[in-house]
Amino acid sequence: MASKALSNSTKETVKRPAVRSRQIGVRLTEEEYAKFEQSAWKSGRTIGDWVRETVLKVAHSSPVALGADPLMTEIVALQLFLTNVLSPVACGGRMSAEQYQELMCNVKTNKHRAAREVVAQYAAENEEEKRHA
Repeated sequence: MASKALSNSTKETVKRPAVRSRQIGVRLTEEEYAKFEQSAWKSGRTIGDWVRETVLKVAHSSPVALGADPLMTEIVALQLFLTNVLSPVACGGRMSAEQYQELMCNVKTNKHRAAREVVAQYAAENEEEKRHA
């Protein structure tokens, strides 16, 4: 629910926070609860506020935000590797041991960024499809 603007007599606009009207219930062991409680206290928040903020942070930290999951990262790494190896071979060329080592280093260095880009592209395409549906 969105915030509502309130006006007071001095013509200042004050935003009232959205009302939290939905709940999610979870069951925890005593040990799990103690860990949550300790983390909340360390951050100076109530356990409810800490859990809400933590869950929302994780929800907003989708693979697009954080990066791709490990399996997608390795699939993209294979794609990078094969593209860069097969291109010269298909054109009749050869690859030296140094070129191969450089390629492997390049793939290891760039695979996470490339996987994030692929996942972001898929997410953007899905959002576009949702808008047109």
